[in-house]
Amino acid sequence: DVLGSRGLGDVYKRQEEETHMATTAVKKKTGSMKAQHVVSRVLIYALLIVVAALMLIPFLWMLSASFKLNKDVFTFPIEWIPSNPRPQNYVDIWTKIPLLTFVKNTAFLTIIVTILQVLTSSFAAYAFAKLNFKGKNVLFLGYIATIAVPWQAYMVPQFMMMRSWHLNNTHLAIIFLQAFSAFGVFMMKQFYEGVPTELCEAARIDGLSEYGIYARIMLPLSLPAVSTLVIFTFVNTWNDFLGPLIYLTKTELKTIQIGLRMFISQYSAEYGLIMAASVVALIPVLIVFLSLQKYFVQGVASSGPVSYTHLRAHETLRHL
Repeated sequence: DVLGSRGLGDVYKRQEEETHMATTAVKKKTGSMKAQHVVSRVLIYALLIVVAALMLIPFLWMLSASFKLNKDVFTFPIEWIPSNPRPQNYVDIWTKIPLLTFVKNTAFLTIIVTILQVLTSSFAAYAFAKLNFKGKNVLFLGYIATIAVPWQAYMVPQFMMMRSWHLNNTHLAIIFLQAFSAFGVFMMKQFYEGVPTELCEAARIDGLSEYGIYARIMLPLSLPAVSTLVIFTFVNTWNDFLGPLIYLTKTELKTIQIGLRMFISQYSAEYGLIMAASVVALIPVLIVFLSLQKYFVQGVASSGPVSYTHLRAHETLRHL
């Protein structure tokens, strides 16, 4: 009995030692994995910081140059903080050219085009995503195929058409040409396909028309996609250069991107004023992006944001 109890004790002791060794090995492996995870995250964040810094450098240089004299803008090494800052540049840009008129024209065109693109793209996308009609797929494919055709290919016929309608030198030409977007329809359709079809069917059973389903269900559910489209459209229209250059020749109709060229004469260019006006032109874009950043991230982070639309769909069903 004594020998047997001693043998059992040795077995238990060996098992405890093996268990302790196994536990220690697991802890070491877990610790090494955590260390590798921390190192990988540090490297990723370091890379992101470097990329962000590289992207911010041109904007910081533009901001710095906006407070310099024309002769000091391109000095090297770069003087990031001007020793003799010239805030007068931000006063001169409003007197040297009719910048306020250009800002008003740009804001008017951008707001109108953005509203029209959101309405037309979301409305057409609803039809393509949730309605059944003859030739739907062929029509959608033909419309989306226009994305592959560069604007330069049909720029001249388009101008001739607008001139025949006597719309050159009017803001209506820019509005008509940019009120529709194949990219916007494609993006909104992809989002709408993530909305449960049962939600639309339940609304139809309750007597809601297609217009009511679009306005009361689909649009409220598609805030991330709408916000993304608003940002893209606003930025593209605000920064558009070639369109206004072709269609708008009167000074009182020009946009801010065309107006900046007025600081460039035949023999010289006032780069300090150009940079100051560029900073002013950048402010509305920043305001729009920061205001819609929350929904923009939701729309981009989830490709075909099904989870978000499902959550909003359940909330909508509760209120119906």
